[in-house]
Parts: sequence; structure tokens; C-alpha cells
Amino acid sequence: MSALALEGVELALGGRAVLRGASLALAPGELVGLVGRNGAGKTSLLRVASGVVRPDRGVVRLGGDALDGLPRREVARRLAVVAQDSATSFAFSVGEVVLMGRSPHLGLLGFESARDRSIADAALARLGIAELGPRSVLELSGGERQLVMVARALAQEASVLLLDEPTAHLDLAHQLQVLGLARALAREGRAVLAVSHDLSLLARFCDRLALLAEGRVEAGPAAALLSPERVRAGFGVDIELLRTPAGELLVIPR
Repeated sequence: MSALALEGVELALGGRAVLRGASLALAPGELVGLVGRNGAGKTSLLRVASGVVRPDRGVVRLGGDALDGLPRREVARRLAVVAQDSATSFAFSVGEVVLMGRSPHLGLLGFESARDRSIADAALARLGIAELGPRSVLELSGGERQLVMVARALAQEASVLLLDEPTAHLDLAHQLQVLGLARALAREGRAVLAVSHDLSLLARFCDRLALLAEGRVEAGPAAALLSPERVRAGFGVDIELLRTPAGELLVIPR
């Protein structure tokens, strides 16, 4: 059974067809990279996958259950999202923001337990930002805020993780850290879908890539999806594919 599946999803926004029968399934333990040119509908696909936007046609299934039939609290227990723009205008501390990831698991009174605080602290530590805990999120750089949002999603302990440009604003070391974490979470049994424009980085870390073009999704191994012909069709650019001595793909625009 797929951890997350989009089946024949269609979506129009502002009178424009964004998704045209898009289908994609993620298995537990799999990291999939979603790629496509600007405006292709990647963020819209993630919003449909998370239940924020209801598709015009098609169905989204979470662990075999139709997403639109599940209570939002149950969806939040099973699916976590790191959005492109997760800025907050309130002076919450970093620790408080990450602890918010525990909200779907709290009891009726909404009080955090020692276990909830321990899970939030562990998420901060796993991202290497435990020292930021007492600081206001308003004092952080864009890259630091991005790491905090990833930590909040990690604290949510969901079985499915959707990452929309998770490496935005991050330096190279932290890009490698976040995608390395995404791969580690997949190896621990989660299903992870990550959007990025860095084709070489996704090819390095992901089990498969999914190319969104003209409203449809084509998924497969990186070496197949990143052929010069498919990249030219999907992105409108010519590339050269190289391999490092370790066998990793490098995508070089020409």
C-alpha cells in the first residue's frame, strides 16, 4: 500500500488548468524529488496532496484512506508539510515554534507533556540548532528559519513528509544536511516528497524523481528522468550529464 497516492488529479486555478490527470504514488521508506519549471504546478500539487486544496477531479489517498474523508487532526498526525513561505509575524521562540509540531498529538486540554517537549528538543538537536531554542524566530536569518520549520515538521512525527523547496535560503552545508536528513527519514520508514530546482542535488539523494510538465507527472530513476531530451521538454534548456568518480549525476546547463 502506498503511503501517499495522487490518482488522476485535475486542478484549475484562475481559469488555467494546472494539473491534468496527475498521478504519483510514494511508498513508505522512499524519498522522491519533484521537479519542473517555475509555474509548472509543483506547489499546487503539494497543496492538493496535503488537503489544503481540493482537486476538481481525482483522489488523494493517505495510507489507503481518501484524504478528504479524514478529519484534519488525523491528517496532521499522519502528514507534515514544510512550505516555501513559513514566515511568522509573532515573536515566538524557536522552541515554541518547534513544539507546535506536537499540536496534533495533544489531548483535549492542549497541554504539552514532558514527552512532547523531549521530542521537540530532539528535533532541534537533529537539525543542529538546539542553541537557537530560546531565541525569537524574528531574529533569525532566512536559512535559520527554514531549519526551524524542518525541525517543527520532524517533531510532528508524521509518516508522510512534504517539503516545498526545503533548501531555499540555505548554504551548501545545510542543503546537504537537510536532504541527508530527508533521506535518513525515508530510510527510517517515512515517505518523503521534496521539491527543489537543484537537479544534481535531488539526483544525489532521491530514490526517484517525478517530473511535472503540462499538468502531468512522469516518475522514474534520476538517470532516466534527467535525460537531455526530457529536460529539454520539461525545462526548455539543453544540458550535459556528467558523473562524478563516485557515480553521482551532475546536471550542467549548456
